[in-house]
Amino acid sequence: MATTTITFRGRDLALIPPPELATQALPELLPTLFGAHLPGELRAELALDPRGHFLRAKPIHFSALKQALQAQGTLFSVSFDERPALPFATRLTIQPRPYQEEALANWRDAHHAGVVVLPTGAGKTLVAALALHELSLWTLAIVPTLDLLAQWRSALASALDLDPASIGVFGGGAKELQPITIMTYDSAALYPRELRRFGLLIFDECHHLPAPTYRQIAECASTPLRVGLSATPERADLAHADLTFLVGPEVYRRSPSELTGDRYLAQYHEQRINIALTPEDEARYNEQRQIYRDYLRSRRVIIRTPEDFQRQVVYTSAYDPAARAALLAWREARNISMNAPAKYAEIERLLRLHATDQMILFSEYNAVVDEVSRRFCLPSITYKTPTEERRAILERFRAGQYTKLVSGRVLNEGVDVPDCRVAIIVSGNSTRREYIQRLGRVLRPKDGEALLYELISSGTTEEHISQRRRSSHHPTPK
Repeated sequence: MATTTITFRGRDLALIPPPELATQALPELLPTLFGAHLPGELRAELALDPRGHFLRAKPIHFSALKQALQAQGTLFSVSFDERPALPFATRLTIQPRPYQEEALANWRDAHHAGVVVLPTGAGKTLVAALALHELSLWTLAIVPTLDLLAQWRSALASALDLDPASIGVFGGGAKELQPITIMTYDSAALYPRELRRFGLLIFDECHHLPAPTYRQIAECASTPLRVGLSATPERADLAHADLTFLVGPEVYRRSPSELTGDRYLAQYHEQRINIALTPEDEARYNEQRQIYRDYLRSRRVIIRTPEDFQRQVVYTSAYDPAARAALLAWREARNISMNAPAKYAEIERLLRLHATDQMILFSEYNAVVDEVSRRFCLPSITYKTPTEERRAILERFRAGQYTKLVSGRVLNEGVDVPDCRVAIIVSGNSTRREYIQRLGRVLRPKDGEALLYELISSGTTEEHISQRRRSSHHPTPK
């Protein structure tokens, strides 16, 4: 039999059979090429292009298709370079820590495909540099934010003894494709054909990848050599299970407490501070919560996930007056618990106690960020802060010109936040990811103990939120 050619057609992988099979329909062609060696789910995805008479498949199936062809004994050729080598040598300038070497070894044993889970501040980027150095292939690192383009370029250049100018950045208007390139998730989704240039893919904060808008990034790449990095890969919609298909299995995990015990991260202490509502606020809070609970009970609504809340309350409130009243009551109760006057008194006490310490104050809600910033004349960063202003604030915080900073979720990930010793969660949510990200802001190695305060309005849903977060966190701090 003549040779089947594997190439690209548009975004798809194309298997072009030899001319003697040009008349075979799909039910005949598949057994001829693959026999019984093609997995059933992949067989169902293959389609026959009626114009060119070739098979179309997602590029992510490249390895599985090759294996099936080989098992059947079908001759084939590949029209592209599967392992494009770097045109220059790299040299490691940093001695990896034992756990980073372990992570690399586990990834290697998993055929260079898998997810590495390490806390914020534990050096995930160096694990990526080790993988790049080992394979020495054209490498694409995909990151979630524009801020990370420059940060990754600088980190890889430093770790691998390279000129930063030799590393391309793609995103935010820049379109530099180099043998080593840093690209945003948004750009990778818009330009999926560029993925085929690379032999190694690195997915930073890989928990973003299973999202509907981003999973095509992994599906449009043919290379099986992939590393995913995250402090908290778990997703509320449970789509993190798809990472095994999109990247590879979880190959290594270390918690903050494990690395703290080995002194790779700072020793830390967590302190919950209960905040009492005034009698008036407590009565108002209970009244609003009762309105919300009565609605759930009357409509037999059960809220288990944020998606349930969106669907059963938020969307329904557009046409159902009772749902609208319940949503407004929920918001009012939340505002009461977040803005308890005693919280601001406690913040003032902690600011005085840690007057000379670098401190970040976090809130889940931008309105609280704005209020804390206004009351205490602190610089703040939210999604509304212009990029240049944000960079200036962070530089001044890093240089010690500012010792305090208040922020919302925008600093949870994807921003190189200067190290500090003290963090305060003024208000948060129940997700483990948010908690680990915020804890990571104080965990870089330092003299002395890091402190994480959490302000909890007593008798409110904030208590339940904190308990749920802790039940999924299981820290063992000092």
